Amino acid sequence: MAAALALFLKLIPLYVTVALGWIAGRFLEASGKHIAGIMLYIVTPSVVFSGVMAAPLSPEVVLLPFLVFAISSVLGIAQLKLARRVVTDGSASIIPLCVGSGNTGYFGVPVALLLFGEEGLGLYIVCMLGTTLFENSVGFYLAARGRYDLKDSLWRVVKLPSVYAFLAAVALNLSGFRIPDIFVPLFDNLRGAYSILGMMIIGMSITSFRGLAGNIRFTGLAFFGKFVVWPLVAILFWWLDANILGIYDTAVHQAMFLISITPIAANTVVIATLLDTAPRQAAGTVLLTTLFALAFIPVMISLAF
Repeated sequence: MAAALALFLKLIPLYVTVALGWIAGRFLEASGKHIAGIMLYIVTPSVVFSGVMAAPLSPEVVLLPFLVFAISSVLGIAQLKLARRVVTDGSASIIPLCVGSGNTGYFGVPVALLLFGEEGLGLYIVCMLGTTLFENSVGFYLAARGRYDLKDSLWRVVKLPSVYAFLAAVALNLSGFRIPDIFVPLFDNLRGAYSILGMMIIGMSITSFRGLAGNIRFTGLAFFGKFVVWPLVAILFWWLDANILGIYDTAVHQAMFLISITPIAANTVVIATLLDTAPRQAAGTVLLTTLFALAFIPVMISLAF
């Protein structure tokens, strides 16, 4: 109970940041769309690059982002097929981003630091990169297909820099190159901006708290996929690897489980805003899952760890 309470208190600043974003959008007319572009094309690739550069890479560790990416892609595509049957307001293409990814960075990193310490945090960030790759490739493509044709959607994915940042960091890390000390403070500051601006975008995107859930079917599918399906898949992998495969240790299983129970990624609002595809629906659903996670994560952590 003490650990759950400590975790609860650790999450409160995230909600204060969302509230500040709402104040900026409501009273200062701050535009989340401009910040979304900065986040997607500058800040996120920088965080991906520095995270991979700092991680101890072995063949098993290098495989982790691709494992998480594969799980996210399968879940996203499966939920999209379901969403197209029950959601008819044009927002179905955002469902894969809601289900397949998670707020593993803005929300998950502070929680991982509290649970795992500095050493475990590096391993968590490597796993987290799988959801980042999904968001910036398959997830973005599926979302764009709701508004653009195949050629335009693929072209938008090709222009996303996070995938190239990941590949470059892996190559440089394996070759023994390290970020020069003079640039370390820059990447630290960008990581801080990543958390603060990402959470503020959620608040900026909410112009009214009335009808926050929006389309109930959309919200229900998002909650089911994120807080039921993803955790069940993570638990299944934990059991299979611990009892049959024997590839990873408990630290990896716990990191993947934490990824599975994070709320919907704030980058879902970033991408929905850039594509002009149901940004208010995305923002409302992200905020609801973030509020839900305030109680959900401490309870799930206390049961699983």
